Amino acid sequence: MTTPRKPRPRPRTDAPFLVGDRVKGTTYVTPEGYRHERREPFEGVVVQVGSGYAGVDAEQAFVWVRLADHTERQALVVETELASEADDK
Repeated sequence: MTTPRKPRPRPRTDAPFLVGDRVKGTTYVTPEGYRHERREPFEGVVVQVGSGYAGVDAEQAFVWVRLADHTERQALVVETELASEADDK
């Protein structure tokens, strides 16, 4: 038996996402990676916002998302949005 998730209140922050938020978007592929990878839509749970290093994300802010298969994807924050409760159904 699983316990239903209670919506947690979002604290006031200037961060677009919080660790644990369910989001959807399109994966980020570096220009060098276009030969071997393709951008793909995803939906998952935020595990990291930004690089963790001050100033590194100044031009392109990234978010890391864990998918249902337990793999992770990187995406640009500007190409990612919170998933609605209706998306879970």
